[in-house]
Amino acid sequence: MPELPHFPISDLLAEIQGQLQHSDQLALLAPPGAGKTTLVPLALLAETWLGQQKIILLQPRRIAARAAAERMAELLGEPVGARVGYRVRLETVVSDDTRIEVVTEGVFLRLLQADPTLAEVGLVIFDEFHERSLNSDLALALALSSRELFGDLREQALKLLVMSATLDGGGVTGLLSEACGEPVRCLESEGRAYPVETIYTGLYEPGRDQTPAIVAAIRRALAEAAGNLLVFLPGVGEIARTETALTEAGLADNVRVAAIHGSLNLADQRRVLQPPPANSRQITLATSIAQTSLTIPGISVVIDSGLIRNPSYDPRTGLTRLATQRISKATAAQRAGRAGRLAAGVCYRLWSASQQQQLAEQDTPEIVNADLTELVLQMRAWGVTAAEELHWLNPPSASLFASAEALLEELGALAGEGLSAHGQQLLQLPVAARIGHMLVRAKAQGLLSEATLLAALLAAKDPLQGAHHSVDIHERMDFIQHSQTPAAKRLRQEANQLARLTEALTIDTDRLPLAAEQQQAWLLANAYPDRLARRQRGADYKLANGRGVSLEAHDPLTKSEWLAVASLGGREGTARDRVFLAAAFDPSLLVGHFKHLVSSEIICDWDDANGRFVGEQRWRVGQLLWRSEAIAQLNPQQKRAAVSQRLRKRGLGLLNWTPEATQLRARLQWLATLQPEEPWPAVSDTALLHDLEQWFAPALDTITKDEDFQRVDVASLLLNLLDWPAQQRLNELLPSKIAVPSGSNIAIDYTQEPPVLAVRLQEMFGLATTPALAEGRLPLVIHLLSPAGRPLQITQDLGGFWAGSYQAVRKEMKGRYPKHHWPEDPYSVPATRRAKPRH
Repeated sequence: MPELPHFPISDLLAEIQGQLQHSDQLALLAPPGAGKTTLVPLALLAETWLGQQKIILLQPRRIAARAAAERMAELLGEPVGARVGYRVRLETVVSDDTRIEVVTEGVFLRLLQADPTLAEVGLVIFDEFHERSLNSDLALALALSSRELFGDLREQALKLLVMSATLDGGGVTGLLSEACGEPVRCLESEGRAYPVETIYTGLYEPGRDQTPAIVAAIRRALAEAAGNLLVFLPGVGEIARTETALTEAGLADNVRVAAIHGSLNLADQRRVLQPPPANSRQITLATSIAQTSLTIPGISVVIDSGLIRNPSYDPRTGLTRLATQRISKATAAQRAGRAGRLAAGVCYRLWSASQQQQLAEQDTPEIVNADLTELVLQMRAWGVTAAEELHWLNPPSASLFASAEALLEELGALAGEGLSAHGQQLLQLPVAARIGHMLVRAKAQGLLSEATLLAALLAAKDPLQGAHHSVDIHERMDFIQHSQTPAAKRLRQEANQLARLTEALTIDTDRLPLAAEQQQAWLLANAYPDRLARRQRGADYKLANGRGVSLEAHDPLTKSEWLAVASLGGREGTARDRVFLAAAFDPSLLVGHFKHLVSSEIICDWDDANGRFVGEQRWRVGQLLWRSEAIAQLNPQQKRAAVSQRLRKRGLGLLNWTPEATQLRARLQWLATLQPEEPWPAVSDTALLHDLEQWFAPALDTITKDEDFQRVDVASLLLNLLDWPAQQRLNELLPSKIAVPSGSNIAIDYTQEPPVLAVRLQEMFGLATTPALAEGRLPLVIHLLSPAGRPLQITQDLGGFWAGSYQAVRKEMKGRYPKHHWPEDPYSVPATRRAKPRH
């Protein structure tokens, strides 16, 4: 083997070799720039315990996997695919001579499922494990399980090496120790090759556009430091804005700007990794992809925005959103380390030193809040139904696990404790389960060519979006099919690869009539049945999962009542998301193709929104109402129950409580108090609502809407609670009116306590005793009124009033109302309701 270059990890290679000679597991902590990715696998290639078996090196990203393989092959003086090769999604460069395979974590999971014993593999190296992707956690859990289940079938135990730049080594060694039942060592490299100076540029302000600060930091770094610049930004949008701002600001002729992110094609990615021309400087604008084992030439300056964009899954809506977050201290250290690989460097951080102390120690692992559908699919294929059966650094969330199982059930991927035949097919395709389901269904329908192109577009997160005006996916698909741009060619190539893999599956033909204009929406509905959408108003739609979404008001697709949505997004906490890609959906497809999505229910209930009774059959797609029909033969009992429930929900205030009804109810309540031994009906709110079906029964069939409640004669219904003798007794004990000395019958207000008799003073002349009801047990309160109807005296002692304060009232009122009787002796003049007669 050629002599390897010297890096900080070089001093530790002999100890790594010694540890793996005597142990089957090891953890290694080495900061960025230590050389672990390329030197460790090469140093272990000739170990006697490895024999002719392979080393598998896991990388979290395709670009890093290719770059690592190319660098190791270069050090060996060989082409890629000789002793060192790689496997990534839809691309394999290996040969019979390959001993080191650099693979992405998803590819490793498929290799593991194909051969759970990993018979040809002697060592699996988990590189960049600090990134804690969902697939890396699962890959380690299944690798540990493989050793437990199939260790006896191997001549040599499968060795595991977990390498990380910033992860807490204790957690990894604890997990490995628990799994293997013995203490596991963690070796630690001394550090990066060269020191890095850290400069804090100022306070970070959340929500503020960072572009001006980024540009200012770049200009400062170009003036203060030598070498190439690596600028960490949260996403492609920020990269584009920064690139535009740098162009407008003007840079020296020898400074070029490049970008690297996951959406770039392989040729563009490799171009960025090439050294810039002599006597020139390069500014590389990058997402977190550049935190991995990529080597970007000549970097001695890092500018760190301090932000990262991570996926966050919402199981209620089935959507994964990209949320911009603050990085952790560990990630900040890793990014800074990129400046010290080749020489002393400098890192400009766009936050303050005090804010640095507020950062979390480590990033949140993806497994904590990710969509677990692929994880559950892999686990079921492995024969595991519960997360507790595997070893985890962080166990999967129980609720997210259940949500993923529900989706796989809906897709028909599960059978018992394992996978159905359909689930096994999904496992063989290098795409998400939803997309795999679409491809399998498309092959059965004869639409595989269209489906694979759509799958490639969705996997690429629509890199062509900016070139189009409508979110209509027909435009995007037409562009990809006919354009000669590199991006379109790459998508067609990926589609062809997916087609070959899907064609290899044995799938029965199951074709139903489908018009050409329905095909793309049909494909999307197979992948995202929960994203069928129906217009609510204008450009606002509602998804089958209940989430609100919107199109731009001018988008031609707003003419469609129904949509099949492919891509959408928005900020967490907002009420609506924006649709990025969709197709017009024909709801007639719900009759045949998607009848399994339709649920039917009989509704005999009150429609709260419209305030009316509804008796109809409704067909729904998730939370979307598709259609409804009135029920011809309605069960009367169901209607009555709905009316009763409406009144119970809204309360008795929904009824028209006339004065007559109000007074009758109050009289009954007084009698229940005065004669508790008698069976007077209870008429409190609680009692009336409880017994609605009895006393309100005559009115139940007359009500179909809220307004009808106001037409009910409540007094008659309450009176019906009494038989004829009881009604007579009620009028005897508590009459609605009482005769006064003037001969008038005056209504009594029983809602007062005690009841009130409001009567003009002159109508009570000559009466010395206060009237009492209920056989004298309920004295009335007398409100003696002026001719204008205003109270002059409130009393329960009428005789005392005449003998006392009457004279003061008489003196004051006589001058104000001279036409009315104000005798000195109230017993000397007959009671009257009239004024004095004219002479």
